[in-house]
Amino acid sequence: MSLSAKKSSCRTALLGSAMAMLTACAGTAAVKPAAPVNALYAQLDLASKGYETALQQSREGNLQASQLTLTQSLDRLKEAAARCGNTPGCDPQRFFSVFDRLLRLKDGDFSGDQDLDSDVDPSQAALAAGKAGATTLPEAERSVTLLHGQKLSELIAMNGPVKAALEMWLTQWRPQLMDAYVNYQYMRFEMWPQYQKADLPEALLFGIMAKESGGKVHAVSRSGAAGPLQFMYATGARFGLTSDSGFDTRYDPGASARANAEYLNEQLRIFNNNLELSIGAYNGGEGRMRRAVGDNTSVSFYDPRIYNQLAPETRDYVPSVLAAAWLFLHPESYNLKFPKIEGDAGAVQLKRPASLTELTVCLGTTKGMGDGWFRTLRNLNPRLDPQVVQPMGASIQVPKPLEKIYALRCVDGPWPILAHDLHAAVVPVVVPAPEVHAAPAPRQERRYKVRRGDTLVSIVRKLHCSSVDEVAGMNGLKHHRISVGKTIRLPVCD
Repeated sequence: MSLSAKKSSCRTALLGSAMAMLTACAGTAAVKPAAPVNALYAQLDLASKGYETALQQSREGNLQASQLTLTQSLDRLKEAAARCGNTPGCDPQRFFSVFDRLLRLKDGDFSGDQDLDSDVDPSQAALAAGKAGATTLPEAERSVTLLHGQKLSELIAMNGPVKAALEMWLTQWRPQLMDAYVNYQYMRFEMWPQYQKADLPEALLFGIMAKESGGKVHAVSRSGAAGPLQFMYATGARFGLTSDSGFDTRYDPGASARANAEYLNEQLRIFNNNLELSIGAYNGGEGRMRRAVGDNTSVSFYDPRIYNQLAPETRDYVPSVLAAAWLFLHPESYNLKFPKIEGDAGAVQLKRPASLTELTVCLGTTKGMGDGWFRTLRNLNPRLDPQVVQPMGASIQVPKPLEKIYALRCVDGPWPILAHDLHAAVVPVVVPAPEVHAAPAPRQERRYKVRRGDTLVSIVRKLHCSSVDEVAGMNGLKHHRISVGKTIRLPVCD
């Protein structure tokens, strides 16, 4: 581990310890502050000021002094938080607020080997200068935090809805969050450059994708929204997501990310860079959001005049996206650890015919992929039907680490033979027997001799089981005319 990584790990552990201590304060009853409480609050203020001092020292190039000041500040915060639980009148919310503020200060400044003189994440600077590919940057430097000159973290209000969404992502939605992260890392080389070109933060892209599809390229909603970023057909077409040789490009990760970035930038212009309103428009429709907001684009998404007009789905959607983006930026601070993914792009030329399902079988759970590689292969090859065998020589997109695995396991040996045997299995087709509709039994008839005063209508009324048209048809009567003394046929009624 490098020195900078060790420092980053140490800082993360200290922040995590401080948050663990804060939970001990949660049940403290509110009473009038006393001298011990004021002393704790003074320690809290000193910790916050010390953090700012450490930041300034780092920007001035005095890294040793910065590290010492930072460590002392975090120790002071941890100590004060631990004493809060045993001090009557101590308000734990003040400690949480300071922790939230320190995370915002930390964004872009105390992360790995970042240049602390700049508010721009090095991944953004490197990509803009063409110095590095999207997948060659260290994991700690991948999060771009700027949104048109503003730090994304400063635009995320840590309010009740966002906190509730954080809890959901860390509990009930955690499997989707982890799957979304893994799926995204393998598609990152296609999706992230589109956002980078549009000057949008990567964390926002991840937040939208995690909420929309969990990173499943072929996801389709009940309303017809499709793809990793769930475009409706008309909206997708407006941003160039149409049919390409029969393939719906809403399912293309790169094209979908480009269209999503264009859409968000359009809405940010309309709503004067109000991020929450723009995200709400993406989910609930820009027309509805414009009608709700009117000319006051500075209004908060959570203003009751706006919030109460929106559908429950949109009220949930916006904080959920922002919470997922926040966790993408600060996983360790919430006791969350994303797996390390080798997501560099790669490809194999098939040495023998195979379908994506056959490749999934022969690749197995290699590289620790416990759920198998089917989803990743589908995401990277969205135009291919996974059941259709591709010819020898066809190019299949795979994560780069799988190139060698393919050569070892999927060209010769037992696994491709097994995979082909399973794929070629014939399932008996049961043809349902045709439905037999029994012909209705012929209706019995009787004869009736027309009497004076009879009409066809009066005769049918006495039957109680037929109609004028039926009797007229049985006897070939035109205009329902009958003659006295003529014998006609009538149905026999039960």
